[in-house]
Amino acid sequence: MKARTAAIILIAVAATTIGGAMLPRLLRGSRAAVGIDPAEYPVRGIDLSAHNGRVDFSRVADAGIDFAMLKASEGATWRDSLFERNYAAAMDAGLHVGAYHFFRFDVDGWRQSVNILRALGARHLDLPVAIDVEEWANPPDATTAEVVANLRSLVELLRQNGREPMIYTNKNGYYRFIRGRFDDVTLWICSFTNPPLADQSRWTLWQHSHIGRVDGVRGPVDISTYNSPRRAPYSAWLDSVPSLARLTPRAL
Repeated sequence: MKARTAAIILIAVAATTIGGAMLPRLLRGSRAAVGIDPAEYPVRGIDLSAHNGRVDFSRVADAGIDFAMLKASEGATWRDSLFERNYAAAMDAGLHVGAYHFFRFDVDGWRQSVNILRALGARHLDLPVAIDVEEWANPPDATTAEVVANLRSLVELLRQNGREPMIYTNKNGYYRFIRGRFDDVTLWICSFTNPPLADQSRWTLWQHSHIGRVDGVRGPVDISTYNSPRRAPYSAWLDSVPSLARLTPRAL
């Protein structure tokens, strides 16, 4: 009995030690926001999908939000059920509006281009079409070469059809798929460090929070900011998206 008790105590001590060592790492991994200086990054935006439910875009605009990126599609066939409503309401509220497509690693790029282009139709967008490139929710066995090939096809086909692309990704996705391969494509980086990347001139939009609160949106919402000329010169691509160059904060 004593030996059994001693063994239990040793196991408990070991578990506590391991847990204590792992806890800071787990906490770091669960970090979902980083604070930024609104005087340095005055332009604010949100991204939304049907997951966020019905949004009051007039209240969102009144809350000082400058732009909205709206989910339109995913893979080869899926469409966001609230995209059309969100687009119309966001435009009526005077927001700068963009759209995004969740990129599937296991679907041909050309098939995904057909889906997003049909979802957008002839709608005007103030911002580039964002391609959401994430390892999360994608097949883990997809090779880097396969992902890059499908992504390159999608980027090229969007451009051929008059839609300038932007790539959204986190640091893992950036270093695995994007850096050195898509340097001519505008980057929207998700990062919970400040600065988001060592090269401050590389990114145009920075998603710095998954837990923001904005009047007009029920529950937490992703918050992004724009890499304004206060931190980096305008990039050449702004010539093709002049409205983005005119982004100014509604409220500081």
